[in-house]
Amino acid sequence: MMPDLFSQTEEPRDEVMRLRRELEEANRLYYVENSPTLSDREFDIKMRRLQELETLYPELADASSPTQHVGSDLSDTGKNFKSITHRYPMLSLGNTYSQAEIDEWMSKLPAGAEIVAELKYDGLSISLWYEDWKLVHAVTRGDGIRGDDVLRNILTVKSIPHTVPDTLPRRFELRGEVLLPWESFERLNKEREAEEEPLFANPRNAASGTLKLLDDKEVERRGLTCFLYYMLGEELPGKTHFERMQTVRSWGFPVSDAIKLCKSAEEVTEFINYWDNARKSLPVATDGIVLKVNNLKMQEELGYTAKNPRWAIAYKFPAEKQHTLLKSITYQVGRTGVVTPVANLEPVQLSGTTVQRATLHNEDFVRQLEIAEGDEVWVEKGGEIIPKITGKLNSSGRAGEYRFPETCPVCGTRLVRAEGEAAWRCPNESGCPPQIQGRLLHFVSRKAMNIDGLGEELINLLYEKELVRTTADFYDLQAGRIAALEGLGDKSAAKIIKSIGNSKQVPWARVLFALGIRMVGETTAKKIARRFSSIDLLRAAGKDELTAVEDVGEQIADNIIAYLADPQNTANIERLRQAGVRMEGEKAAEPREDGALKGMSIVISGVFAHHSRDEYKAMIEEYGGKNTGSISGKTTFVLAGENMGPEKRKKAEQLGVRLVGEDEFLAMLND
Repeated sequence: MMPDLFSQTEEPRDEVMRLRRELEEANRLYYVENSPTLSDREFDIKMRRLQELETLYPELADASSPTQHVGSDLSDTGKNFKSITHRYPMLSLGNTYSQAEIDEWMSKLPAGAEIVAELKYDGLSISLWYEDWKLVHAVTRGDGIRGDDVLRNILTVKSIPHTVPDTLPRRFELRGEVLLPWESFERLNKEREAEEEPLFANPRNAASGTLKLLDDKEVERRGLTCFLYYMLGEELPGKTHFERMQTVRSWGFPVSDAIKLCKSAEEVTEFINYWDNARKSLPVATDGIVLKVNNLKMQEELGYTAKNPRWAIAYKFPAEKQHTLLKSITYQVGRTGVVTPVANLEPVQLSGTTVQRATLHNEDFVRQLEIAEGDEVWVEKGGEIIPKITGKLNSSGRAGEYRFPETCPVCGTRLVRAEGEAAWRCPNESGCPPQIQGRLLHFVSRKAMNIDGLGEELINLLYEKELVRTTADFYDLQAGRIAALEGLGDKSAAKIIKSIGNSKQVPWARVLFALGIRMVGETTAKKIARRFSSIDLLRAAGKDELTAVEDVGEQIADNIIAYLADPQNTANIERLRQAGVRMEGEKAAEPREDGALKGMSIVISGVFAHHSRDEYKAMIEEYGGKNTGSISGKTTFVLAGENMGPEKRKKAEQLGVRLVGEDEFLAMLND
């Protein structure tokens, strides 16, 4: 218990309810959104406090409490990933942060228990099912009882065998960790930074996001890897965990060499101390050590709590941090005009790399840290590769003097800050060079128009030479002008012109993404393009129609409307259309005049087995209904799948709105 972290005046019931809300939200952000807001240590402190309160006040216990179940990474992508029930519950491990806690755990084990010590890799847990000597399922942890089958993506991981010799057991299960190596992670974040997409906090979040992608080609490009750490099944060889893992390695599966059979507490400590330093040179992320009882029969006898095995525990390495001098704060302007403060540091070594810069996010972040140029600051990486400043060691006394710039550091335009937003923005979209260059680079990027040969340096050169100032200018480029530029020639110019020509075949959804409308990312663009099959239909759409599209809130809708109302943008779009760029896609099915849903207003919520949410939205429109994003008195019914949002369920109950299940809905259409 750490009472200084918690309110001393809060009633136990109120504190329990608050902690449950905070922990459930932290689980959602960690497992589903891949955007953690709490460190592992902070999460565990809150969890232990909740466990303590539920023990002290048994009347407050609840089977749905986060102390009684693991965090869930089940997706809401409908039929894209089928949900499968685990043969054996896939639980999480209890965490420790000190040698004393390890000693306490070991003291509760039977006398003479051998311990297997392994590196704890920081990735996404996976369960591989082999039947008849073939990999048939690859199931994520999910909620511990059910998980998503991501087999098609796991098949892209080169280290995982698709089939095994028929001399092996006919049926067995292997559990492990799917990882994104540091090198791949840094490359991916550089790509995302160039596109002004949110950066992954660490390789674990990147691996999780990658494994849930619907494009297995992109999964393969990112380069996931895997280490296996446990085998399950009937009539398997070996009576100990260590023996089994050596067998799994001999079968050709990826098992880490960082595994040791320890016969004493001293050997466990020696293993921990060695890897606390040696892990910094590994090509993948680690965040601790896992300790397991070696004897499998003893594991069975020790059993499980509601969410953890009693025969295993995880020791978490302390986050690595160093102090260094904050030399200066400079400011970067992105393609959407966001002005980001950047800390320029005296170089310092962290986790095997030299850190010289760290993002300071926004003005509020700097003020909360109360830092200024000349301060001695703490820089931390821990499990996260992105350096972050966490506080200050010595102050220069100048924090009160900090002033965020009032004008753009590049073009001098007065900055604006929208209500409810943390970022300051340069509104000079058409005249601020880094914004223009950023939009040009975004337009030609691989996920957008995919124009080969036009990298950042060349685009900046084309801009300086006044050959390209808008995206439509790319289609007016001539090979001779490109070939005359320094460092280029006829061959390079011909390749670029050919790639520009090929980009005219890029589908409408990617063209929409390439336009660079603020907050319209790749996935959102696809959903908008499915609903509005041309730029003309999108331009004619009202705010209500836009917000009916999944993931499109009021702010995104306002951004779309504002972008398409700007004369410069519309002129550029018309030039792109004239150049042959596709501004329309496949048309959606026309609503049926006698549709079963004619005149109905329907809200979709939850996860579905037969069709994806987008497919159901298309059906609703085809059968004459209208998709709406929120429940109101005008809502006819809610199409409710599994894990329906609790707030929507509560709102429906309050307003007396009927909930219709998936099978009932499909029967309505068939009738």
